[in-house]
Amino acid sequence: MRSSLSFLLLSSFALAAPYPEKTPDTPGNKLLDRYFAGEAREIAAHHGVSHVQTAEEWKKQAPEYRRQLAEMLGLDPMPEKTPLQPTQTGEVKGEGFVVEKLHFQSMPGLYVTANLYRPEKVEKPLSTILYVCGHSNMMKDGVSFGNKTGYERHGVWFAKHGYVCLIIDTVQLGEIRGEHHGTYSKGRWWWFSRGYTPAGLEAWSCIRALDYLETRPEVDKSRFGVTGRSGGGAYSWWITALDERIKASAPTAGVTDMQNQVIDGCVEGHCDCMFFVNTHRWDFERMVALVAPRPLLIVNTDKDAIFPIDGVFRIYQNVRKLYALLGHEANIGLQVAEGPHKDLQPLNMGAFHWFERFLKKADPMQVIDGAAKTLEPESLRVFTDLPKDERNTKIDETFVPMARTPAPATNEADWSRQTDAWMKALKEKVFNGWPQEIASVNPQKENSTERDGIRMTAFDFESQSPYRLRLHIVHRDGLRPQDLELIALNVLDEQGWNDFCATYNSRFGKLIEVFPGIPKNDEAFEQEKKMFTNFKWGMAYICPRGVGPTAWTGSEKAQTQRLRRFYLLGQTLDGMRVWDIRRALQTIRAIPGLQETPLWIQAHRDMAVDSLYASLFEDNIKRLDLHDMPLTHNGSVGGDPKAVAPAMLNVLKYLDLPQAAAMAAMRSRVVIYSDNKEAWDFPATITKNLGKEKQLQIRDVVKAEESK
Repeated sequence: MRSSLSFLLLSSFALAAPYPEKTPDTPGNKLLDRYFAGEAREIAAHHGVSHVQTAEEWKKQAPEYRRQLAEMLGLDPMPEKTPLQPTQTGEVKGEGFVVEKLHFQSMPGLYVTANLYRPEKVEKPLSTILYVCGHSNMMKDGVSFGNKTGYERHGVWFAKHGYVCLIIDTVQLGEIRGEHHGTYSKGRWWWFSRGYTPAGLEAWSCIRALDYLETRPEVDKSRFGVTGRSGGGAYSWWITALDERIKASAPTAGVTDMQNQVIDGCVEGHCDCMFFVNTHRWDFERMVALVAPRPLLIVNTDKDAIFPIDGVFRIYQNVRKLYALLGHEANIGLQVAEGPHKDLQPLNMGAFHWFERFLKKADPMQVIDGAAKTLEPESLRVFTDLPKDERNTKIDETFVPMARTPAPATNEADWSRQTDAWMKALKEKVFNGWPQEIASVNPQKENSTERDGIRMTAFDFESQSPYRLRLHIVHRDGLRPQDLELIALNVLDEQGWNDFCATYNSRFGKLIEVFPGIPKNDEAFEQEKKMFTNFKWGMAYICPRGVGPTAWTGSEKAQTQRLRRFYLLGQTLDGMRVWDIRRALQTIRAIPGLQETPLWIQAHRDMAVDSLYASLFEDNIKRLDLHDMPLTHNGSVGGDPKAVAPAMLNVLKYLDLPQAAAMAAMRSRVVIYSDNKEAWDFPATITKNLGKEKQLQIRDVVKAEESK
């Protein structure tokens, strides 16, 4: 930047250096890496565009794919197009061009600040460029000028060459500062449950920007183009794929494939605005393909660390084949310049040539000049005082609507219809990342040992490749499986695993396979022994993936990026733990003698939530005991973070925990240990209305502890 602007920071906020973070080479970490690699390759093989064989096949599929993309951006159904209320706040004149400082509202109170560049004299409607900005932090003394001012040279170039160009701010780095880093660094995992991504917000800003441009007499609305780099490259993809008003597109450094993002770790260099909520488990080339057959120039550098050229080239090759099928191979291009992830003149020149050729139908060889910095950022600021009715700073809490709690059903028919709808949503929108084919668990008995009159048997089973999990079953020695009057599956989190090891490790260490040095709890073992002596009960214990024997290690940052990888795969960690619990239940039923034994589930904290959902998909569960269970998936309500449940993809678009508890209570007896009885009014009302009050019990936590 110019030395006179040294007080400004221009940076790529999407880039985190260094990445990916090196983590210890432990068995749990290696197992997780194998899992991510397998899932990423599965998606690449089956959810891109390589399967398309004919033009007719693509034309038939494309409208549904476009709808799916809108859904994954939180835009299906599309929000209401409310009045834009465009307002011009000033004007800057340059040599042969004019810059209008303006804002509009994409939703009431959701402000988009922008600069519109146009030639000083406009005699007829002109080709028009929507320029979307990357992560430029343009500030002075705590005042944001908006990232639009970091890219002013592009607007000047277009205006001087006979275009209208609208450069819009993003919500994070605009004049009113919102948030793109919810899961990247802010711990807002509830974004996953809400089905929210700031990518959808930026896509909506682009759609509304085109709506605004259509009102301008200087604009030829039949000749819209879009470009932008880094984050702006991603937003160029969103608007081009969604809105066919875009007639030519040149996204710059804004996409790569699943192999780069998940296996190679590029996700660690990106904030949330770079990704849709991958409900339908796409590889990114499918989104790129939605541009076809319109003119598309894919622009990248050869040493971009967060958009590696190998992944960009794989996307280009596959999408180019689709263009060829459609008979428009000449409409796709690849512009590669030497250099890192940076706004470089060779990249810009490629985009300029593309628009000259495909929007203006002009000779691109006449364009020989690049885009030079001209204007001071301060001069382009739209607001003097920020509007008091702005929603930008908290738009993540409302942009994707939550499902409303329905009136409790009063009859079986209404309840059945509601339950069917919820179960359909859970299968198709929340847990679509589960394996599509349910293979036999084939439990393998590893060993069985008796100590102090107690027998522990270990069974290994495959939950999902490469995860083989261990199920421990404990009961009084001398009892056969068919002699047990009850078996309770205890779903362990890390605290539960430590308690389990403290109770049993000193006697059954070889079966548990933990490191030595675990403190023992003889008092807890004696309590368990007393229970087994008095009752013909069996206790089963399972650690879902990432807990106990399969735990992964590393820093908090490393854990954050692992959770985000699940998200890119159309999953969440706890969504897949629900699958592990299902497989553990299936394993118990597959053990000879336990096919008909009454089966309970016991779980604490987040595992109580995971167990609740698992019970909806497995039959013949007699009872659930859910301790310290969070109250909601919605973290935006504030308050105690322990009240927020683990993320389940999109779940809040359909239901929340009280509704899931109501469904479970109509299938099994549910006992919830909670000090907040009001939180469970919905399932209590349902069971009362349908004459099944005994199916649900809310027990006070203190009294429950005393009863032990």
